[in-house]
Amino acid sequence: MQKVGYSNSLAEQSPPAPRGGRAVLFVVAAAVFVSNLDLFVVNVALPAMNEHFGASTLASLSWVLNGYAIVFAALLVPAGRLADRIGHRTAFLGGLALFTTASALCALAPGVAWLVAARLLQAVGAALLMPSSLALLLDSTRPERRPAAVRAWASIGGVAAGLGPVAGGLLVELDWRWVFLVNLPVGLAALVAGARVLPRLAGRAAEPLPDVVGAALLTAAVALLAVGLVKSGEWGWGSARVTGALAAALALTAWFLLRSARHPAPVVELPLLRVPTFAAANATALLFTAAFAGMLLTSVLWCQDVWGYSALRTGLALAPGPLLVPPVTLASGPLVRRLGHGGLSVLGTLVFAAGIGWWAVAIGTTPGYVGELLPGMLLTGLGVGLTVPTLIGAAAAALPPARFATGSAVTTMARQIGAVVGVAVVISVLGTPVGAQAALDAFRRGWLAVVAATLLATGAAALLALAQRRAARAGV
Repeated sequence: MQKVGYSNSLAEQSPPAPRGGRAVLFVVAAAVFVSNLDLFVVNVALPAMNEHFGASTLASLSWVLNGYAIVFAALLVPAGRLADRIGHRTAFLGGLALFTTASALCALAPGVAWLVAARLLQAVGAALLMPSSLALLLDSTRPERRPAAVRAWASIGGVAAGLGPVAGGLLVELDWRWVFLVNLPVGLAALVAGARVLPRLAGRAAEPLPDVVGAALLTAAVALLAVGLVKSGEWGWGSARVTGALAAALALTAWFLLRSARHPAPVVELPLLRVPTFAAANATALLFTAAFAGMLLTSVLWCQDVWGYSALRTGLALAPGPLLVPPVTLASGPLVRRLGHGGLSVLGTLVFAAGIGWWAVAIGTTPGYVGELLPGMLLTGLGVGLTVPTLIGAAAAALPPARFATGSAVTTMARQIGAVVGVAVVISVLGTPVGAQAALDAFRRGWLAVVAATLLATGAAALLALAQRRAARAGV
């Protein structure tokens, strides 16, 4: 098995950062923006897609979200390895071109199957794009400025989150297909600019090719887990199909881990997970993203299906929370220095849980936005701003520069697996309630499930804080 080093000496061996960081940031920001924006606008557009395709159910359309997230998660690390091997610039431009092309195919979809297939192709492009984007940014940034660069990169996603609900609502008012067409001009402009300004650093061609079979095993395992959860209400938790899907997911996960331990270029380098701070940061990211995905889906469905809001009004209703994320992210640097990554993540997850708990207690079937939905939205936005960039920074700080692309891919993979689990659990808990009171009861169960996931994330964040204290005492 290929050994991985984690000493700080590797940072000293890395070449000096090239110039052109600001131009690189603009190109990377545009690409990361559209890939993050896609998540939020698709969520807002889901009810409109359901209405357009008629016979579709929410469980079927959930694969528009989960199919994307599963493929994205499974390919992120192999794509990060491929980026390290062929060069970050090549991987970034190729991924951006594929993502942009697939966005056009999504807009042309005549049915759910076509749409899901195009979303899978879109996920392949995003998997190439995301890890290489952060690596390009770090390649172009001097070592002492890299923590700030990571926070800037994370804040791009926050900006997309803030604009996404409103943009999605506006686009859906025209037609749901516009949520994909909007990617085309930004993607094409970033491709043209990127070909001119992105640094041409050589890859490491001597490294072995990534483990494609391992990626397939991970894809199948997460897909079967999602099937078992999504279909549990329809098939029954004790049915042979649900238990078979969950058992198969467990078996494939074990096979995947065994293969990762033996392959020269595994999907997950298991020695990375022996770095306590890296492992704890990724566990927290997975659990917190499960809660976040559940929050986002339930809030969209509640506004449109129970309160009867339009897509645009839903977007405006959801926007205050995400709009808090960028300023909180940029202002939280002093808190990181004071509380540490783990301590700030504990605070952020507790604030997020309080927001979801408010909804479970305060929301009623008669629309009351200011007193019911808005306080929870503001608390969740504050929690996300405190937690997500902090976890990304903690994971990045635990790795040497030689593993920037691969390490960032592992973190994003963990978050995407969390998103799959969060969506699947929420759909399972909600079911298909009939009547306002039944809907309220179902959504309250869903919000309590989100709170439970968030509190698990709080526990993982506490482990991160403990690991960082031990590392500091050991002088690592």
